[in-house]
Amino acid sequence: MQTGVQILTGFLLTLPFQSRFADLDHYQRTVYLVLVVTAVIATALIVAPVSVHRSLFRQQMKRVIVTQADRLARVALGVLALVMTGATLLVFDVVVGRTEGIVAGATVLVVLALVWVVLPEVLRRRK
Repeated sequence: MQTGVQILTGFLLTLPFQSRFADLDHYQRTVYLVLVVTAVIATALIVAPVSVHRSLFRQQMKRVIVTQADRLARVALGVLALVMTGATLLVFDVVVGRTEGIVAGATVLVVLALVWVVLPEVLRRRK
């Protein structure tokens, strides 16, 4: 997951240097900038457990490290869902139109909620 988030963030950071970027309207540029900030936050959150582990290594704090890594990963997944939703919205908005972008983004958000939140909860309750 960490590599994927970093690649997505890197890709977003290169977009302003593409010739077609100048064609984006105000809404699309705003969505893009929100996506960049959100992707950078997702990257920071997904890499944070490495920093926590390095800082607390051999301090007899394994439980704290694991608990914090779990919390950070959960928040990172939520932020990543927003990035994936927004990226889908932006691509569809640019390629086919605003309405299609909103529908595609909403669809991605629903699917991610189902497989990342609802499915694990259903499986946990079956246990």
